[in-house]
Amino acid sequence: MKNILITGAAGFIGGNLTLKLLTAKKFDNVVGIDNMSNYYDAGLKSYRLGLIDALKNSAWKFFRGDLSDKNFVDKVFAETRPEIVVNLAAQAGVRYSMENPDAYIQSNIVGFFNVLEACRIFGVNHLIYASSSSVYGGNKKIPFAVSDRVDSPISLYAATKKSDELLAYCYGELYGLKATGLRFFTVYGAAGRPDMAYFKFTNKLLRGEEIQIYNFGNCARDFTFVDDIVEGLCRVIDKPPENFPPHKIYNLGRGEPVNLLTFVEILQDELIRAEVLPADYDFDAHKKLVPNQPGDVPITFADTTDFERDFDFRPKTSLREGLRTFAEWYKKFYGAAN
Repeated sequence: MKNILITGAAGFIGGNLTLKLLTAKKFDNVVGIDNMSNYYDAGLKSYRLGLIDALKNSAWKFFRGDLSDKNFVDKVFAETRPEIVVNLAAQAGVRYSMENPDAYIQSNIVGFFNVLEACRIFGVNHLIYASSSSVYGGNKKIPFAVSDRVDSPISLYAATKKSDELLAYCYGELYGLKATGLRFFTVYGAAGRPDMAYFKFTNKLLRGEEIQIYNFGNCARDFTFVDDIVEGLCRVIDKPPENFPPHKIYNLGRGEPVNLLTFVEILQDELIRAEVLPADYDFDAHKKLVPNQPGDVPITFADTTDFERDFDFRPKTSLREGLRTFAEWYKKFYGAAN
């Protein structure tokens, strides 16, 4: 029974992890940090916090603030003394990194550095942090393995995530900080991020707008359901690296890339099934194939051999199962087309 701190606790993955840990009653105290940024609809973050608050669990404590504020971070660590830290707070999104690069440096570099320093100063036993499949850049070899070179990022977002890995490694080498980095692959699910394709497409279709499918549909993504990501995190929490330097990186993905055109077909099936859209909706009239965008990669494909070996787990939820869960949640939360 320990104290655990989760940054980005009102975020998509952070909110789901917090709910699971509080329900399991494994920790004496579950502390959350989030800045409630308006990168996307803050109402979704409030919704996630509402689900957490509805548990009425006395172990839960929430702090609103920004990780780039070192005084704030140090104050939270000093007050709560976490033994385990899960850093899920980050400025996400590949395309947005070209519009607002400063947000990525402040959140993903400065913020992560402040977390590392606090972990060092306050003697944290294990830091688990979110990296991204984006670090693989335009790698041609598939599936992506942790042993592959990742020194050619094609987006600022990817560069910041690779920087986090290097910083965590350095803190392990210098100070013995035990840290595990997880490269997430296209996480999706209910109450997710509206900037992700499945959510963004649904919003546009509901408004009768056109959806754009990049690289003329010749893309594939390794879609990973959020519940599988959370299960993976839970398995990592109690198993810090024992090597030296005590730093490990793993891929966490389903290991089954799906072509974007197939993805859209499954999404439309589930939106109709959930009655988000009518059965006679003309999807072809609302789809447009367009060229690739800067920062995008043609395929993501996780080699999860190392994770399966060390934690006896591999994400198992099919894309159809996951999108069905999303569509049913969307219908309850937003309603349907008139």
